[in-house]
Amino acid sequence: MSITLSITDDIATITLDDGRANAIDPAWLDDFLEKFTEAEKGAKAIVIAGREGVFSGGFNLKWMPTAAAEEISGLLETASQLVMRVYGSERPIVAACTGHAIAMGLFLLLCCDTRIGAQGDFKFGANETMNGMNLPVFAREMMHARLDPRKITLLAVQSYMFGPQEAVEFGALDKAVPSEQVLETARATASMLAHLPGGAHGVNKQAMRQATLDRITASKHGF
Repeated sequence: MSITLSITDDIATITLDDGRANAIDPAWLDDFLEKFTEAEKGAKAIVIAGREGVFSGGFNLKWMPTAAAEEISGLLETASQLVMRVYGSERPIVAACTGHAIAMGLFLLLCCDTRIGAQGDFKFGANETMNGMNLPVFAREMMHARLDPRKITLLAVQSYMFGPQEAVEFGALDKAVPSEQVLETARATASMLAHLPGGAHGVNKQAMRQATLDRITASKHGF
C-alpha cells in the first residue's frame, strides 16, 4: 500500500510511500481521505509523513495525459476536498516533510498546521506555469494563506523552485532539521499539540481559516 496509518499514544501517523515520488491520482486521493477520516476519529493529533527523500511530487503526470476531461475534473474536485479536510480539520496536523514537495505535494504541505522539513538538496515549488497548467482556486488560496505575500509572484506565477532554508523563509516550512530527525521532531510536535484543549483549538482554528475555506468551497475546483 502506498498510504499507511498507525496510531500510537493518541498520535496518528499517515505515511505516504509508493516507493517512488508519491504521485497523486484519484485512487491515491480516495485512499488518503479514508485514512485521514480514520485518523481524525482515532487520534488527538495527526502526522502526515513522506518517504525517504520525498513528501510528494504532486499529481501523477503519467496518469493525467490518458485521462478524460471529466476524470481530470473529478481529480481536482477530490483534491479540493482534501485541501479543505486537512486545512479545516479540528485536529492539529503536523507534516513530516522528508524531501521534495512539488505542486500538489506542496499544497498538501501548506494545509498542515506545523511543517517540519528535511535539510538537504530538496526542492519545493508550484511548477504549474512551467508545465503550462493553470492553478486551481484551492492552490491559489493555500499559497496566499501560508506563503510570504512578497514572494507570491515568484512562487505561484514564475514557477520558482526553492530549497528547505528558503522554504522556511517563504513560509512553506516552519523548521528544517537533519533528515534523520524529521519524523521524530514531527511526532514530538504533534504530541505537544495534542495536549491543547481540543474544543478551543478546533474553534479558534476554524475561525481563523473559515474565510479561506469558504472561498474554496464557493469555487469548487474552479479556476
